[in-house]
Amino acid sequence: MRIPNLKTGSDSSRREFFRCMSDGIYKAALTSVMGHDVLRGSELLAVESEATISSQRGVSDLKPRASQHAPQAKAVIQLFMNGGPSQMDLFDPKPMLTKHHGDSFFNRIAEDLTGPEAAGGLMASPFRFQRHGEAGIWVSDVMPHLATKVDEICVVRSMYTTHPNHEPALYKIHSGQLLQGQPAMGAWVTYGLGTENQNLPAYVVLDDPLGLPVNGSQSWQAGYLPPIYQGTRVRSTGSPILNLRPDYEEPGKVAKWKQSLIARLDRVHQRENQGYLNLDARIANYELAARMQLAATDALDLSCESQATLAMYGVGAEPTDSYARRCLMARRLVERGVRFVQLFIDSQLWDHHAEIQDGLQLACRRTDQPVAALLGDLKRRGLLDSTLVLWGGEFGRTPTAQLSSKKDIRTAGRDHSMRGFSLWMAGGGVKPGTVYGATDDFGFEAVENRVSVADWHATILYLLGLDHAELFYERHGLRHRLTGTEEPRVVREILA
Repeated sequence: MRIPNLKTGSDSSRREFFRCMSDGIYKAALTSVMGHDVLRGSELLAVESEATISSQRGVSDLKPRASQHAPQAKAVIQLFMNGGPSQMDLFDPKPMLTKHHGDSFFNRIAEDLTGPEAAGGLMASPFRFQRHGEAGIWVSDVMPHLATKVDEICVVRSMYTTHPNHEPALYKIHSGQLLQGQPAMGAWVTYGLGTENQNLPAYVVLDDPLGLPVNGSQSWQAGYLPPIYQGTRVRSTGSPILNLRPDYEEPGKVAKWKQSLIARLDRVHQRENQGYLNLDARIANYELAARMQLAATDALDLSCESQATLAMYGVGAEPTDSYARRCLMARRLVERGVRFVQLFIDSQLWDHHAEIQDGLQLACRRTDQPVAALLGDLKRRGLLDSTLVLWGGEFGRTPTAQLSSKKDIRTAGRDHSMRGFSLWMAGGGVKPGTVYGATDDFGFEAVENRVSVADWHATILYLLGLDHAELFYERHGLRHRLTGTEEPRVVREILA
């Protein structure tokens, strides 16, 4: 505060002096009020440590935590194919379908069809299958790029689930339960392990700009877990996260002082409102947003990638560009320590009730090259051994034709099937170049080495160093788990 020169003896100088004094008194009074009424005394002006806050309210943060046993994977990339990819047209060839093409199969499976009045006979795959790689894994010609990477993947042909409709099946595959509002697998993983990079979200969702899945955002919810474990949606075009950058720039020291003051006020507020998980999550998210202003921009900036890499993924080309960008972002995120990255495709791209031949070709043209590039890129960078890659949908398809016009087989599709479907896994401790399990001669039902969704979840957790029985959240006197009340098994036969 500037003090006027009193030697002049002027009235104006005296008035200036007393005016400045009154300003100082007001400021001192305001500081006192803030110190006692807002900050609750000078003893709380010091910033409390994160450890103190965490110990007061229980573990509800994203700090890295020790696994329950030695992990083989550190991160997960889930490539989720919304709609239900057809196993007998992609990974599970069935010569008997070709032999009995057009024969009636209606009486055997009528009760499982969502629209039996539209059911036709058995339908052969419109695609050709060939063995690929040293492992000789069968892949149809609709996936030429993935066919070059089969020695890196493990195809599970014997998956089954418990509901034939999209929404319940989506809840099941993502949260282990048939009901909405349950914690997603990514939330469970980050709850159990935290994350290595505190400047980026632990659980990132790269959804499709063309639309959300049919169950909206339920596939990445935290459910009854603390909200901090919910997936963070990141956009693949434009600003990755809206409102991440401030409206105006402030001097560095001013911004740092402001953030420090806000942090202190937040700690005081948390201390006086312990147990409010939404408050904890909101504060943690604001703090993360401040740290992300530089980290997120760097992690999601594809302009620093070489032209060769962009072309390998299919960035800048159609129809691969959108999915290619997200696959490349996924690699950059796990490279920087993000724990769980989930990619979705628009609404129901793989839901082919009609025109399955054209529909599957389009779905594969959009995703096949980027997915194969992701596998190759992870391996080239030494990341595949520590990154578990998952590919699949919520269920499979029936071996019979679903006809929109009984006069034209070219319009035929396939209905939902919960009894048997295929998915694949790669990296992160999975045995490469293998096929596990089998469906019956027509691809209708898993019959050999059957794998439930709970088994699949237990295996994923095991690869991450987590015991499905010991990863729980106490609520209403019960221990809730990703695998629920089922007694799943870890599918050790597919482990490296």
